[in-house]
Amino acid sequence: MAGRTRRLTAGGRPEPAVLGAAALWVIAAFLVVRAAVAALRRPAEELDGPLPGWAGTGGGSLYAGEGDDRFAGTPLDGLLVRHLGGGSAVDSHAVWTCFLLLLLAAAAVLATRAAPGRRPWHGPFAVCLLTLSLPVRELLGRGQLALVLPALLALGGWLLATAGPNPRPVTGRSGALPGAFENFARGGWGAHAEGRRLAGGALLGLAAAAQPVLLLLAVPLWAAGRRRGALAAGVAFGCATAVGWLALPGDSVTYWLRNAAGAGLAAAPGEAGSQSLHSALLRQGLHGPGERVLCLALALAVCAVALRRAARYCRDGQPLPAAAVAGCATLALAPAAWPHEQLWLLLAAQGRWGRRTADRPVWPVFVALVAVVEGAELLPKLDWLAVFGENLPLIAALLAACAVPFLPRSDPRWAAPEAAGPAGRPNLLLELVLIRAGYAAYSWIRSYAKGDRHTAERHGHQVLDVQEFLHVDIEHWLNHTVAKSAALADAMDFYYATFHFVVPLSLLGWLLVRHPADYRQARAWLGCTTLFGLVGFWLYPLAPPRLMPGLGFIDTANGPQDLNDPRFGALTGITNPYAAMPSLHVGWALWCALTLWRVAPYAWLRLAGFAYPVLTAAVVMGTANHYLLDAVGGVAVVAAGYAVTRAVTRLLQAPRPAGPPGPPGPPAEPVRPTGQPVPQRG
Repeated sequence: MAGRTRRLTAGGRPEPAVLGAAALWVIAAFLVVRAAVAALRRPAEELDGPLPGWAGTGGGSLYAGEGDDRFAGTPLDGLLVRHLGGGSAVDSHAVWTCFLLLLLAAAAVLATRAAPGRRPWHGPFAVCLLTLSLPVRELLGRGQLALVLPALLALGGWLLATAGPNPRPVTGRSGALPGAFENFARGGWGAHAEGRRLAGGALLGLAAAAQPVLLLLAVPLWAAGRRRGALAAGVAFGCATAVGWLALPGDSVTYWLRNAAGAGLAAAPGEAGSQSLHSALLRQGLHGPGERVLCLALALAVCAVALRRAARYCRDGQPLPAAAVAGCATLALAPAAWPHEQLWLLLAAQGRWGRRTADRPVWPVFVALVAVVEGAELLPKLDWLAVFGENLPLIAALLAACAVPFLPRSDPRWAAPEAAGPAGRPNLLLELVLIRAGYAAYSWIRSYAKGDRHTAERHGHQVLDVQEFLHVDIEHWLNHTVAKSAALADAMDFYYATFHFVVPLSLLGWLLVRHPADYRQARAWLGCTTLFGLVGFWLYPLAPPRLMPGLGFIDTANGPQDLNDPRFGALTGITNPYAAMPSLHVGWALWCALTLWRVAPYAWLRLAGFAYPVLTAAVVMGTANHYLLDAVGGVAVVAAGYAVTRAVTRLLQAPRPAGPPGPPGPPAEPVRPTGQPVPQRG
């Protein structure tokens, strides 16, 4: 009853966290159902085999295929699929897909429940993140979701083997094991603890028999004092592998001896989908014995560091970060790490890093973005960043395994980080990640907010008719005036392409350093302004003047063009040419001027700031990229963004109602003057 009352506000209504968790559960259920429906709608001929390369096995040797058609699983994998899966990509596909999706969702919820300090929204958020992650989406698209079973089996075994009181417990300041493990300790683990640890170790060993690199997780179990669990993992691995040897001796020799535990069977390890150290080195052009020696040395170094860290977090009562650290190390050791082997990175989001509240979200946000967004889309499209984009999951895994200093539970900041306060400076790394992710989302939505050419040109004529009626149709005159001067046209084209990004980002950076309290509100204001602009792109696709045929406008940047295919040039080839209403060039420029008016230290700078939106409006019309009414639309979205930001800020800063009064306490004794004797009874 007490736990229920704590989830209610003073008026008897659920707390915002509970309402948010309920909303997230609805979203999670929708995402799971949508993923299942999308997977089941795929034609049977587009599905791959239950395991990579299975279609090429036929009824003979498992490893008789060549190239991509060569089976790369263990003999035990082949034995199980051959006798249980029927060898068909579509046998019981609907049942398996639904079952495995539910199993993934259940694993996400159980993993969050095993984490100390959980919140109501952690479970549904984990389900959403897992469903949206690139590995799950790719496996669903190929019909190979069964590949996640070894990882799920290993995770379940790990949680069983590490649950309960530690052999060498690490206690908090209160002297007790906090979090979920306190419940295990109080729940009478004693008599059944060893049995569950042995069962967990056996599950881990069975998972390693299907994916040998998972046996690496037994090492931190041993180092953390869970030695019977580690021994059980080794015994189960040996027994399951022996079954494969007895049933398929020739294939076992091929896999374990001729190809060094499958290292020589990986198909196309240099492809971008594989995120192992070996694959990354191959993509950089390294081959031959030198590459193998370098890869082995790097893998051993990563494993040495990661396994010590995993054992330390395991002893500290943090099983999920420990599993994530050891699991991420398997990416370094494996000859190829395909999407189903990259799911360990999601567990690393449970690790707590940072001494301030502003620092705490940096690592989880980074992990979530790497798991959901392609690396090439997350990083700017620059040639020297391409190598980081194609290896971003591997980089994140190496950071989790070796570099990110997760806090121990004995550190007071683990449970109570230092409060940054509203005037505290936000974390710069988090801000850069969010800005880049926000711009990627903005570019994606803008590119898909399309309208057909006829509709966009019809809207263009509407705008011109309104401006002609109001006698403000100045774009044609201004455009031809600019085009007459090559120097002026080049200057305006440069201004249009660069200032739109450089000035707002520079202003945000200055606010972050000098005015962190104002930075938060300004960032939210800019985000709301951009969101309203995207809504305008969706609702009113508009052809800019340069794309209006027969009206005599001059494209100062690209010259004459084929209006039947308006996508051309360095910028218009990657964006939506009909995203003109409102003009975010003018909107962002006005945001800069208003922000300067609020925080600039000098009066002349506050006044000069308003020259920027005026000049921007002249540039967008002089280059034939916008109409005057587009600039008015930019002003409107800035005003709407400010109104929404103010309303949300006031709502968040509103004082919360006081809780119900508690029961009356004992009456206070009267205060007596000093030296007056206390009357005695009787």
